[in-house]
Amino acid sequence: METYAQALLYAIPFFVVLLVIEIGYGYFVKDQKHKVMDSVSSISSGFTNIIKDTLGLGFILVTYPFLLEHLAVFKMESTWILWLAAFIVIDFAGYWNHRLNHKVNLFWNQHVIHHSSEEFNLACALRQPISNLVGYFPLLILPAAVLGIPNEVIAILAPIHLFAQFWYHTQHIGKMGWAEYIIVTPSQHRVHHAINPEYIDKNLGQILCVWDRWFGTFQEELDDVPPQFGVLKPASTWNPIAINFQHFWRLLQDAWRTKNYYDKVRIWFMPTGWRPNDVKEKYPIAIIEDVYGFRRYETPASDALRVYAVFQLITTTLFLWFMFYNFSNIGVSGLLIFGFIVFTGIYGYTTLMDRKLYAVYLELVRGVLGLVLIFFTGDWFGLNSYISFGSWLVVFYFLITMFSGIYFTYFESSISKRNTIA
Repeated sequence: METYAQALLYAIPFFVVLLVIEIGYGYFVKDQKHKVMDSVSSISSGFTNIIKDTLGLGFILVTYPFLLEHLAVFKMESTWILWLAAFIVIDFAGYWNHRLNHKVNLFWNQHVIHHSSEEFNLACALRQPISNLVGYFPLLILPAAVLGIPNEVIAILAPIHLFAQFWYHTQHIGKMGWAEYIIVTPSQHRVHHAINPEYIDKNLGQILCVWDRWFGTFQEELDDVPPQFGVLKPASTWNPIAINFQHFWRLLQDAWRTKNYYDKVRIWFMPTGWRPNDVKEKYPIAIIEDVYGFRRYETPASDALRVYAVFQLITTTLFLWFMFYNFSNIGVSGLLIFGFIVFTGIYGYTTLMDRKLYAVYLELVRGVLGLVLIFFTGDWFGLNSYISFGSWLVVFYFLITMFSGIYFTYFESSISKRNTIA
């Protein structure tokens, strides 16, 4: 986990720079593809994912080293062929894992977060799951274990393979000529994220597009069918933690409500979107039918609230960057507390962005918890050893959080209502 944290220490600034470039380019050409609330939600989702992964919050069915030890038939020499073989196995497994996520009800729950943004930009690439609590990916790379590909090679290539999927989440790059026949491009991935009937469940490849072409899931972006983004059952929230479990909650409700015992079991493994007939009739769920005419999710947001959302995003970024930098010194128990506070913070400020009344209590509680922690420890997880007044900066942050929660819930909302009535 510490190795992954070290990788993120360098990856986060890299992602931030690319995001700033994309946002800046959008303003320059007057074709902005980012909306403040949506992008804050997307990036915050990425933060929850990396906290979960770095803290090892989940259960792995079987580890790759175990498979390697018991299944290896060959032992490949450490040459470029070894690295190429490992990359191809990972990408091939990634394609089928992705396809499984799109085709099975239960697995869609851990992928829906990635498609939940109604925009398409680099920020949406960071919408990664925390609901994938049971890890089974090693089972999909059995060929690597049989070939005897060392665990160290997989450990290096896996995060590189993941990070390499970031760049093509953009609308500012058109079709790329001959590259369209080899790798996944922005044009192909726009198709994948689209809810147009022509595009649903297409282009499931992650780095190489040859798998889609071979297995019949490839679709070119059509000039006369502009992609529309999101999911057919809109998330309707900025809260990434809530989005992660929306689909699971719907499945659980349907399984409970249906009278057919067979349906209670099979609903989890049926194609994505399948529902028992008795439940579907009694508890209908709205689905987007006109992909060009649906109303995108928005909440009342003043300039002040948008600035506050960005402030929370920047502060959370700095918190995480410090956590990864100081990973080994903070210790296991400290990391769990740190992660909990950041998780609570993301839940709090994104709920405030949703303009939910209970958000103020979340903000007050996490603010008080943060202040109590600093009071009893006299520090913020060792920050004072780097900046002498570091803990006071964090105190100031929590005071801003508490004040803002009260202001945006009671004062600004009241002002908005009075202006609307007037």
